[in-house]
Amino acid sequence: MQAVVSESSTKNVKQASILIVDDQPVNVKLLEKVLAAEGYEYVFSTTDSRESVELYKKHQCDLVLLDLNMPHIDGFGVMEELKKITEDYPPILVLTALKDRESRVRALEGGARDFVSKPFDRVELLSRIRNMLEVRLLNKAMKNQNLILEEKVQERTRELQERSQELHNTRLEVIQRLGRAAEYRDNETGLHIIRMSKYSQLLGRAAGMSEEDSDMILNASPMHDIGKIGIPDNILLKPGKLTPEEWEIMKTHSVIGAEILSSSNKTKSSRLMQMAREIAMTHHEKWDGSGYPDGLQGERIPLVGRVVAVADVFDALTTSRPYKKAWPEQEAVQYIRDNRGRHFDPHLVDLFDENLDAILEIRAKYPEPSETEDGGLD
Repeated sequence: MQAVVSESSTKNVKQASILIVDDQPVNVKLLEKVLAAEGYEYVFSTTDSRESVELYKKHQCDLVLLDLNMPHIDGFGVMEELKKITEDYPPILVLTALKDRESRVRALEGGARDFVSKPFDRVELLSRIRNMLEVRLLNKAMKNQNLILEEKVQERTRELQERSQELHNTRLEVIQRLGRAAEYRDNETGLHIIRMSKYSQLLGRAAGMSEEDSDMILNASPMHDIGKIGIPDNILLKPGKLTPEEWEIMKTHSVIGAEILSSSNKTKSSRLMQMAREIAMTHHEKWDGSGYPDGLQGERIPLVGRVVAVADVFDALTTSRPYKKAWPEQEAVQYIRDNRGRHFDPHLVDLFDENLDAILEIRAKYPEPSETEDGGLD
């Protein structure tokens, strides 16, 4: 690649832009004549050093042939001015009759890249000009290549991010559809999982979950009842009270759901699916240990299971089911309060109360069709 770039830059040397800054018109004319004879097409000049910066900017010069001893602004001053308007030192070839070491060191420190002594040798001058221009154009070509590569990297990064986001969105859509599949079997509209997942996100954030985890519970909680897919219709859709035997079968949906969401390789299972499995398994556990399937008590119940328990019960109470009518909101709220420390984590009940207005706003935003038709539940 470097060889290609070098060849290209060499071909373009004669099209490089050169600026001559010298207060002696005779020197300027001589330099212009030498450069023109060599085939350089873009040569600009001035005998007034005060014009050098504007000419450099106007013509985007690739090389400056600069005298040091000039009125108004000497060569050192010109170099200082050029440094202010360029990201790196401009390529400067100093033309000087000064022989002392101090002046040369000062010029090098000021940004000079090379020297030609006056009176100059034509062959030496042209060789130094060509060498400096080849390096200059090579650097510019490499910088352009880097910009192109950077743009390609950014474009590729955007594509990968878009694909990653698309994959993320697709995965969430599959998750939501899995959750709705279970709800449809239970004669639900799908709005239940939207409401309870948003309640869960709100309570999770209030309980101290990080933004990432509270967003994750929003997307994992819709699968809390996925295990209902494995419950027979004559039990799941029974309008009356379940017999003890039927109730035992109904309770197995927690374990069924956890098994559906389990991975054969837990180390490769995503955090989202791990959380979804934990919720499916534990959202029917109760604070006092009387829940199912494992009879976990207190903080032995994972926080996500405790959060979803509050969200799920509140929405279930305020929603019509085949076996019951919807409760009025205030009665459902009172039920949550009455079961503080028995069914529900006391701290989460307190947070539920503190955020009740926001919870009711969510409920109002996603009403069941029957509520809209009947004008509300209360």
